Order: sequence, then structure tokens, then C-alpha cells
Amino acid sequence: MPTVLVVNSGSSSFKYQLIDVETERTLASGLVERIGDESGAAEHRSFTIDQAAGVDDPPIEERWLIERTIHDHTAGFRVMLEAFAEHGPSLVEHAPVAVGHRVVHGGKRFFEPTVVTDLVKINIEDISELAPLHNPANLQGITAAQAAFPDVPHVAVFDTAFHQTIPAAAYTYAIDAELAEKHRVRRYGFHGTSHKFVSEAAAAYLERPLGELKQIVFHLGNGASACAVDGGRSVDTSMGMTPLEGLVMGTRSGDLDPAVLFHLHRKAGLGFEELDTLLNRRSGLLGLSGTGDMRDVTDAAAQGDEAAKLALEVTIHRLRHYLGAYLAVLGGLDVVVFTAGVGENAPLIRAGAVQGLEGLGIVLDEERNATRVPGIRVISTDDSPVTVLVVPTNEELEIARQTVAALA
Repeated sequence: MPTVLVVNSGSSSFKYQLIDVETERTLASGLVERIGDESGAAEHRSFTIDQAAGVDDPPIEERWLIERTIHDHTAGFRVMLEAFAEHGPSLVEHAPVAVGHRVVHGGKRFFEPTVVTDLVKINIEDISELAPLHNPANLQGITAAQAAFPDVPHVAVFDTAFHQTIPAAAYTYAIDAELAEKHRVRRYGFHGTSHKFVSEAAAAYLERPLGELKQIVFHLGNGASACAVDGGRSVDTSMGMTPLEGLVMGTRSGDLDPAVLFHLHRKAGLGFEELDTLLNRRSGLLGLSGTGDMRDVTDAAAQGDEAAKLALEVTIHRLRHYLGAYLAVLGGLDVVVFTAGVGENAPLIRAGAVQGLEGLGIVLDEERNATRVPGIRVISTDDSPVTVLVVPTNEELEIARQTVAALA
């Protein structure tokens, strides 16, 4: 039973999943966190199928918690290997044929899943100036994983790769061309693995050819982005050179007049680091309402909190702004998809994004939208010209698929 181990590494933590290549079933998953802290911790989960269970019955889940000091990512991988050895599934019986790694920024250099070599690692490090919070951490995970699994290929799957099909008119910023080229200033886009997985899953669910569909996908979580997908190809997306541009997010501002930064520097005396912290960590829902969690914002708004109400209104306004813009970019629309934590679980946000757009062919079914059921579901009416879907994302499975494709 061939498997792929998928790793998503951060600066002080990493997540992993062991995925059966043939059935695409998750056999195990886990989180190693607080790396470098005295109070390190790990969680390991295994999933087994009861042979007497029905086809649609969920797997049996077992969970173990481990607490110990984890000095670095290499030590973290040792903890992960111990968890597999002690609690299963066995990495001998389910030996990974490869390890797939999420890498946030591939710049212009990486437009497809890529087998990791020393040169690839040098390039990932070089591109780190475009994603200083992400690429160095992704590279740490790759290095540690190579030490833990030295005899199998490692594949880097880039968040930006799906958006390499965006035309120059959409990715070019209107600034000095030579300066932009020298410093690699352009739109790259992110959440590419999710947008790719979700748009393909939507076409399969509707039993319609992917190449014939015009889709707008909203990946709405703590980070959020919109993507215009034409025939399975990204043609525009809301995030830009970094994941800061675009929609309102948990702590990130999204779209902003650049002159606001000059104004705050002159009038409020904010320096470079303070402005960076403001826009990335103290803005978005948090800046508007005092909390970056959409659930808390929604609850507060329902209780009459005016700041929370405004935060929801600003969020929804921005969603509608991009929906309209991408409908124009696509020249028509077949499907609107909502995915990720907020997109899959916040009916109020979904309803607000498409409310009153019947004239554009988007007719929401309020009861379907309010009903929570697992899996892909239609939340538009049967006679709506544009189908509105909720599609659970699975970036780890998409990384596993692309890893196998890279080896093929």
C-alpha cells in the first residue's frame, strides 16, 4: 500500500499527514508544535477502517498527546517517527514512496511540483525575501524531513504555482518597470493548492468538464483569497506579491491605499516594522472589532456590537467587490465556490457575498445555505443559472497528488 507523507512546516511547528496513494485516505495525521520551547508538544492521530463497518461509516480515530522539549525540527521529526512506531500505522507496512512539502512562495521560478535538489533548496532560500515568514520555515522542514527520510524523494509543492497562468495584465503592477523587474515586484497569488483542489472537485461533483467552467473560488479562513478560474486555469487572484493584499482577513488588512502608510509614518510616527506589524497582525477583523476569529465577530454582531457589525459589513463588501470584478474578468460565470474554515462554516458570510445578485444569475437557497452537512453541497436553488457550492478543501491531499505526479 504506497503512501505519501505530506509536511506543512512553520517556524515553530509542523503538521503532517500520511496518505494512501491509491485510496486517497488519510492513515494518520499530526501536529508537532512549540519547537524550540521547553514545553514542546505533539499530537498524533491514526485512522483505521472497521472491516465490519459500512462503506460510508467514518474511520476509527485514535489520538495520542506527547509533551517534551523539542529543540528543533529534526528533533520534531524524531518525535513524529516515535509516534508512528508506538501508535501506528507502521511506516514499514505503509512506507512512504515520497515526502511532499508545502512551500508558500515559488516566485517565477517554480510553476509545478518540483523534486527537491540542493539547487532547488538554494532557490527556495533566495526567494525567501518575498516570504520571510514562510519560506525559511518551509526549508527547515524540508531539511529535517530529508534527514528523517533520506532514501525517498522529496517534492516541493508551491502555493504560488497554480497562479502562474495569470496573464501579464493581471499580475503586473503599474510602477517603474525596471525597478519592478529588478526586485521581483508583481502579483504571485497564494492558496494555489486549495484553489486548484476545490475548482477540480467542484467540476467532478457537478459532472461537468473542468475545461468548460468559469468559476470564482473564495478560500476564506484566517487568511483569505479569491480566485477567478477559467477552464481550470487561474486567471486572476486577490493576493498579490505577498499574502497581504485582497480580502479582509483575520489579522491582515487586505486592500489598502499605499498612501495610508506614508500618512501614518508622517503623522503617527510609525516606522517600517510597526507598519508591517499593523497591517499583518493588528488589522483585518482584529483591527476592526477586537477579535480575529470570525465566530467571535459573528456572535458579537448578533448581540448588537456595532464594531463587530461593521467588521462583517466591510468583509462582505470586499467579497462582493471581488465577485463582481472576477465575473467581468471571466466574461461570465458558472460556479461560485466557498471553502476553508469560514467559507465552509459561516452561512452569514456566504449569504452576504451573493445577496441580491439574482440579476447576475446567482440565486441562493436560504435553507440549504443554513443547513450544515458534511461533504460538497449545493446552496443555490435548483433553477439558479449560477451554481453556488460549499466544497471542503483538502490541501494535503492535493499536495500528495502533485507529489505523485512529479515523480511520474
